Amino acid sequence: MYKLKTQPTDESVVAFIESVESPKKREDAFKLLDIFTETTGMEPKMWGESIIGYGAYHYKYASGHEGDAMLVGFSPRKARFSLYFATGDEKREDLLKDFGKHKTGKVCVYVNKLDDIDTDVLKQLIDQSIAFLAETYGEKNITRK
Repeated sequence: MYKLKTQPTDESVVAFIESVESPKKREDAFKLLDIFTETTGMEPKMWGESIIGYGAYHYKYASGHEGDAMLVGFSPRKARFSLYFATGDEKREDLLKDFGKHKTGKVCVYVNKLDDIDTDVLKQLIDQSIAFLAETYGEKNITRK
């Protein structure tokens, strides 16, 4: 059976952010840490070696594949920040129109720096993502810690 590579760990979130080489990226990462923590009301946890995630949800697809993933999160990658939100909801796309300078991938939203985005819209994206996952997979499959 397939096992998701990105799992929660007991590594220190603060130590990870402090290891970020660029002082500006490190500063922005601490700001994102505050925004995500305040908005979710959850404690951050390292997922794998480089993703800071919040909460979790259990999913099960029609194919029978199931697993656990973080609700939302971010990673201060070398090139840009990767922001992780739920996909598949039109509300996400509407919010991204007012988000600021960004690029989207299949799952991630990429931003170069916090000054490029509207942090109020970021907070709405975080809330929207968690609400969408709770609605899609059921509140009983959501872990908010």
